[in-house]
Formats: sequence, structure tokens, C-alpha cells
Amino acid sequence: MKKLVFLVLVFVFASYGISESQSSSDDNSLFYDSHLHLTNYVQKGPTIQEFLSVMGDKVGRSTLFGIPLQQQWSYMNSGEDAPKYYLDSDAPLYYYSFTDAYIADQYNDLTDDQKKRFEPMITGFNPADMYASDHIKRVLLTFPGVFSGIGEFTIHKEFVSSKVAGEIASLRNPALDTVLETAGEIGLVVILHNDINKPYPKTYTQNYLKEVWELFRRHPEATIIWAHCGLGRVVAPVKDQVMFMEDMLDDPSLSHVYFDISWDEVAKYIVSSDEAVKKVAELMNKHPDRFLFGTDEVGPTDQEKYMKVYNMYEPLLKALNNDTKEKLLKGNFAKLFDAAKLKIRAWEESNKGNMF
Repeated sequence: MKKLVFLVLVFVFASYGISESQSSSDDNSLFYDSHLHLTNYVQKGPTIQEFLSVMGDKVGRSTLFGIPLQQQWSYMNSGEDAPKYYLDSDAPLYYYSFTDAYIADQYNDLTDDQKKRFEPMITGFNPADMYASDHIKRVLLTFPGVFSGIGEFTIHKEFVSSKVAGEIASLRNPALDTVLETAGEIGLVVILHNDINKPYPKTYTQNYLKEVWELFRRHPEATIIWAHCGLGRVVAPVKDQVMFMEDMLDDPSLSHVYFDISWDEVAKYIVSSDEAVKKVAELMNKHPDRFLFGTDEVGPTDQEKYMKVYNMYEPLLKALNNDTKEKLLKGNFAKLFDAAKLKIRAWEESNKGNMF
């Protein structure tokens, strides 16, 4: 009965509309940002109003999330030198759940028109905790009408994972499966960071590909964006990267998986040579519905710096056909998030008053 009510609500919201999100055809902006951190590893950053000024007329819509990990300031480790980044200290990182309330508070200060430009995401949960899904549901019901997805959250990330206090997240942990099951049930877009490889691998066999594929296949109902195509600062493309991505894109059991090309570290690989640009452009032109653009900027306060990643991708954008370019920069973002919000708002309505 509850599922029937949920489906009816989805139909009603779809028929009458629950929001008037700005579509990709309604503005002359350059792109929609699928990967944006408003705050950093010590939970500081611009206000949402300040970020709106940075976006200006260049960026039509953006995701909005903090960073779920807080860098501890250990006096015994760094004294009066307060760390600003996770590499600034040997002290551990810990999960910071208040980030979700902060993002919701910032979002709720906006006008209705300003809200149409943002897709807030829940990040303040521990993916190694079997209670993580309860946290996600509580956040949705505490701040109804706000969130569109979960993430960016991290499983394996170069030097970050080993610094997290407590149990380290794993692709094999049932807690992660519970999180993705919840996302699929509710309709939340998932932005997941998992490096394709270990830092400085000695061989190409030391990677997480098999486990990642198995995880994604277990959760066909979840809309998953694999952040950065699995790449990172010290995690270079694996051998035949384009070939493995094409295998994923051609696999019908992975049709719910998308890739974002956010981060300047990723851009440097893609535009490293004419051949690299050509291969990636051919892949995107063949699968135009499966890629999203993002910056992965953290607390940007200057528009020129914020546009860095977009400008780095100029060679790639020139190599794409017009349809692919539009979908990469705006269309796929609008499609995924607009569809997600219909389901999420219906789930919130059907679970109003519940406690998790």
C-alpha cells in the first residue's frame, strides 16, 4: 500500500510539477556544475550568496555539497599551525554530519528563483556505518524539499582513506550496499568517489575495477555518477582506460552509471595530447547521455579561478559534436536531477512524520 501511495505521488508531481527548475534551454549560461563543494576540509567557504556572485551568468545550475570529513586540529601534531587541508597534518579526519544541516540552511536562505539553480546533496554520513541510510532519511525528512541526492562521498581515495578515524570504508561493506539501496528506493542521485587504482601502483592489476563493477551491478535502481572517472592526483588512468570505460558504457547491466569529468587533475589527463582528446571525444560522441561536466572546485570565491577547469577542457569541447557538448555541459545534469527530484519529493510526502 505504501509503495502504491509513493507511485501515485510521483505521478501527481510529474503531472503538475513540483518545481520549475531552470532547464538547459532556458538560459545562456556556459555549463551546469555537477560537482561543487561549498566548504572545505575544515568546513569553511563562501556563503551561498557569495557563490551565486561567483557563478554569475556563466553557470546556470550547480550541485551543492560540503565535504563530509573534518580535518582534526591536533595541537600536539601541528601546534598553533591550524591545518586547512588533509595533507597539512598527520592528525586524522572524522565524519562531520553537521555539513548537511549547514548546506540546507544556506539553501533555505535563497529566494525561490535562486533555489532553482541548486541541487543540494547529503554527504554527512559514514559509508562504513550500517546506520548511514537512517541518517540520509532523517536529513530528507528534517529538511523536506531541499536535497536531490547523496555525495560526493568517498570509499577509496589516495591519501584520504587511510586518514579517516575508525573503520575504513570498503566496496565490500554491506553498509555501502544499504546506502545505495536507499538511494535507489528514494530516487537520490549518487555521486561516488572511488579511485580506479591504488596510489602509485606497481602494476595495472592493483586496481578496484572488479569490485566497483560488482558494486554498481548490485544496485541497478540507483542513479550513480562515478566522480572523476575514477582518476585522481596520484591515480593516473589505467592501461586502456578508454577501452574499459567503453566496456562499461556498452554493458546494459551498467546503464544506470554515469561519469563526471570534474577536477583539474582529470582535465590534465584528458587534454594531455591530441590523441587523448581524440579518444575521449570519440567515446563521448558515441555515448552522449552518460557524461557530466563538473569543476570540483572547493569553496570558490573568484570567478576567473572557478572557470579554470572549463577553460582547460577547451580542446575537448571543440572535438565534440554539438549534441554531445550540450548534453555534457547541461542536458545530462538537467535530465538526472529533474527526474530525481520528482521521486524524492514524493518519497518525502509519503513518509512525512516517520522516524528513522
